[in-house]
Amino acid sequence: MPSFGFISDKLEIKFLILYIMARVVEPVPFEMIQELSMFDGGVDYFAFSECLADLVRTEHLHLEEGLYQITDKGRHNSSVCESSLPYSVRMEAERRLILCNEQLKRRALVKADLRPREKGGYEVSLSLSDELDELMSLKLLVTRQDMALELQKRFRERAEELYAKILADLYGKD
Repeated sequence: MPSFGFISDKLEIKFLILYIMARVVEPVPFEMIQELSMFDGGVDYFAFSECLADLVRTEHLHLEEGLYQITDKGRHNSSVCESSLPYSVRMEAERRLILCNEQLKRRALVKADLRPREKGGYEVSLSLSDELDELMSLKLLVTRQDMALELQKRFRERAEELYAKILADLYGKD
């Protein structure tokens, strides 16, 4: 079955991957690159996977501990070749990158870890930072792992809201 899209061959898929990787704010896993890249009908999973592997093999991308990062060689070649990508493809990639980079930046600023305690129970460490400093650090002890995991999940989802509530409570304001 023929594919329909602006991307028509593996070289263009490589250009697209390099374009995206030059603009992500930190190393990312395979699935995230796939999600960012596979919006054009001309990009299928198998061609994408092969192109990504080729870019690692040719040292345009570096793979470490399951995370991909662009190399200087990849960044240089991306800047030279990015104009070869159709404008609409670049604009859609940019749109997707904005959302992705916001998520990556937030994930770096909101931390939630747990560790079992020797005396029993779990210690949940929660922190919220901005680009300059840590705004809040909180350690909680809970008795069960499922409780600790739920605290982590809720904090990651609503860290800013919880921070604002704690401040409001401490200041005695609604």
